[in-house]
Amino acid sequence: MKKHSMLFILITVIFHSLLNAVENNFLNQFISSGDLVFDVGANIGKKTIEYLQLGATVVCFEPQPDCASKLRQKFSNASVYIEEKGLADKPGILTLTVCTSSNTISTFSDEWQLHGRFHDMGAQWNKHIQVEVVTLDAMIAQYGCPTFCKIDVENFEYEVLKGLTHPIPALSFEFAIEMLHNTKKCLNYLISLGYRKFNFALEENQQLFFNDWVSAEQVIDTIERRSQNHSLIWGDIYAKLH
Repeated sequence: MKKHSMLFILITVIFHSLLNAVENNFLNQFISSGDLVFDVGANIGKKTIEYLQLGATVVCFEPQPDCASKLRQKFSNASVYIEEKGLADKPGILTLTVCTSSNTISTFSDEWQLHGRFHDMGAQWNKHIQVEVVTLDAMIAQYGCPTFCKIDVENFEYEVLKGLTHPIPALSFEFAIEMLHNTKKCLNYLISLGYRKFNFALEENQQLFFNDWVSAEQVIDTIERRSQNHSLIWGDIYAKLH
């Protein structure tokens, strides 16, 4: 029994080591040691850990007080800055609606609550908090321009991007098929900023769908075709300038 337990532990360690290697190999096309990364919608820092493993300095943006507190505890001795704020198209105060049973789907978006997939699954956004919001431009002025920016804010991605007028070398933002009209708005805005190279990854996959970078139109066309057989398709769209 003891030998079996040790073997299980060894296999688990090897598996997680290989998984981390795959994730790091995926991200190192965007991030190198010493780079600055913005983690917008950091929650409790799952992605932050991956960025730190690549040697990056990370600025976490997380408006939920409980999550921000956990971030401070987890990264007290790391190269991480915690901003307990939201991001939007202009500074001010917004109402964040929190799903206390699953805080990863908390949102500034009424549309996400009423028409997103989790509404149909019975999710309840049962807590409201007033949150300070700032713009990406303001945070770039404060911290410098990041090499990479991840945006995962539950159907508020367009508003976050609208607060950006200085292009970032590379960024990602989450998409969900039922909110594809907002995804298209995000892509059109990025094109107006000068982005021409796009790709996407499905769900939590650590692999880009296309081998080469393609147009925004090709990304949307592919997602729409795949949604015919996968009704709840979601993932992250990646954009880079060069």
